[in-house]
Amino acid sequence: MSPEPARIEDLARRFTGAERLMGIDLGSKTIGLALSDVERRLATPMETLPRGKFSVDAAKLLARAKQFDVAAFIVGLPLNMNGSEGPRAQAIRAFVRNLGALSPIPCVFWDERLSTAAVHRALIAQDVSRAKRAEVIDRMAAAYILQGALDRLDRLRG
Repeated sequence: MSPEPARIEDLARRFTGAERLMGIDLGSKTIGLALSDVERRLATPMETLPRGKFSVDAAKLLARAKQFDVAAFIVGLPLNMNGSEGPRAQAIRAFVRNLGALSPIPCVFWDERLSTAAVHRALIAQDVSRAKRAEVIDRMAAAYILQGALDRLDRLRG
């Protein structure tokens, strides 16, 4: 098991080639996935997976990671507005800890406060129907989370 990078800056130093990153919005009922391009500049919504048992969820994530040669996961961490961690954040940390026991792919946590709300507002502004919003919101939130991390990596590259 590889050590978990504590910060996005660790990824900027670690990866120098054409590696993809995968954004993960881990909800209680679904898992939203997004994928970066190989230059790590653009996040694209990928798919929404239904949540099940951990072993099934982990197997699906690792299969997608292998399929797209993912070098690291960017996992949304739902912090409270004051920056503290509640039960959902603790559950996501536990999921990542268990995933780390199965794979050497590093995980970086990314503050996802208001990501779903921002995506929801953008979809409403685009006049996307309520049914269509429900269908795409999780993978769009994963792309929003991943794009934030990619933008930070771009600034670090200077």
